[in-house]
Amino acid sequence: MSEKSAVVLLSGGLDSATTLAMARAQGYRCYALSFDYGQRHRCELTAANAVAAQLGAAQHRTVSLDMNQFGGSALTDASIAVPDAGGEGIPVTYVPARNTVFLSLALAWAEVLAARDIFIGVNAVDYSGYPDCRPEFIQAFETLATLATKAGVEGHGMYIHAPLIDMSKAEIIQTGTALGVDYGLTVSCYNPDCEAGGYGLACGRCDSCRLRAEGFAAAGVADPTRYQ
Repeated sequence: MSEKSAVVLLSGGLDSATTLAMARAQGYRCYALSFDYGQRHRCELTAANAVAAQLGAAQHRTVSLDMNQFGGSALTDASIAVPDAGGEGIPVTYVPARNTVFLSLALAWAEVLAARDIFIGVNAVDYSGYPDCRPEFIQAFETLATLATKAGVEGHGMYIHAPLIDMSKAEIIQTGTALGVDYGLTVSCYNPDCEAGGYGLACGRCDSCRLRAEGFAAAGVADPTRYQ
């Protein structure tokens, strides 16, 4: 590749859109990767397509997985309700091993592209307590990525970038706004009305909606979210 390339995990949400914009601003040719994994908020994939186009991804692929075969999360099991608040401990909206699975597939595509860089929009400040959003996880996966790949064995390190890891939601929104992200294209809600067409309508009650709304308010930026 004549340009430096990176695989960017793109859910269609606020954080991943900002991460894609930041990777592009750093001069990367970005290959966006989304997942249709049986999530109840599947209209985020419509948002991911729009965000990839708006931010000029070199390519955008959506991989189909069926993580609802296992369930264990309110996002992949229809029998578990999405709570209005996270509560104590790790919430039921945590999808077991999701970021490990997603990063593993991003790593496979990165090797094919001869890319050494993967971007993921995890955040350890304004987040819901997910274990796979912590800096320790990112560091451990980067070590694994170098050990487990042909590129790593041949002396080419693999790098996992989590540029939002220490940022507040307000700081993320301010950064993305400066980089031209259209947040009206993004979907963050865990329980949207996807039948409403387009990107659906956000519930306005779940943890993700609450953090998003608080972030826009703290950033002093108008919230473009369409609510039910």
